[in-house]
Amino acid sequence: MAGYLHFATENFSYETDTEALLAETRKSYGEGCLAAHALDLIGDRWALLIVRELMLGPRRFGAIKARLPGIATNMLTRRLADLEAAGVLTHTTLPPPAAVPVYQLTPQGLGLWPILRELCRWAVTVPGHDPRLPISPVALMLSMQTMLRPAPGVIAAGFGMEDESFLVTTDGERIETVRALLPAGEMQFEAPPNLMAAMIYGPQPLAAQIAAGTLRFTGDPARGQAFVDRFRLGPV
Repeated sequence: MAGYLHFATENFSYETDTEALLAETRKSYGEGCLAAHALDLIGDRWALLIVRELMLGPRRFGAIKARLPGIATNMLTRRLADLEAAGVLTHTTLPPPAAVPVYQLTPQGLGLWPILRELCRWAVTVPGHDPRLPISPVALMLSMQTMLRPAPGVIAAGFGMEDESFLVTTDGERIETVRALLPAGEMQFEAPPNLMAAMIYGPQPLAAQIAAGTLRFTGDPARGQAFVDRFRLGPV
């Protein structure tokens, strides 16, 4: 029978339409729509999460995989190759003394930040989000950029989460996040990522969390609370 592959065993037989198999593995939607073209490039599973992990700077393969615990090694290799072919990222080597191979976003890849930001703002309005699920340090830092609320005055805070650290500076209207060694800023927050997320977005005041030993904090607690109050998980 034309167009079909035939499989048979001692106990059963079945047919699979080869055209359907080819359609399933096709890389392109085959449409002139620009949204379809974008999804041809970044619409595969894991693609945007890889972009997320590179949004604050280059990372090694192992570091990316560690922050995407559900991805298989061969799948990560494939997605990185696809994104490199699409011009979203590049594979390079850091200059000495590091001199290690890393992946980093191209200008086109960095241009995906507004899309990620608006996806987060859309997702927070849709039921079903469970903030108790694992979150990576970079994901939390980008979340804070998305959920900033206007407030007067400049505050700079250092964040330490596992083996990653950042400096977050905000004047209440704008926010800048960079990788930095601690101590950095006028205060320091140190905790695992999910406990840090609960500190930023949860109902408990900072003083109570410090007293409970949920996190390590260095600085003026009143200033720390003022910083935390600039972020709220909800529609912007």
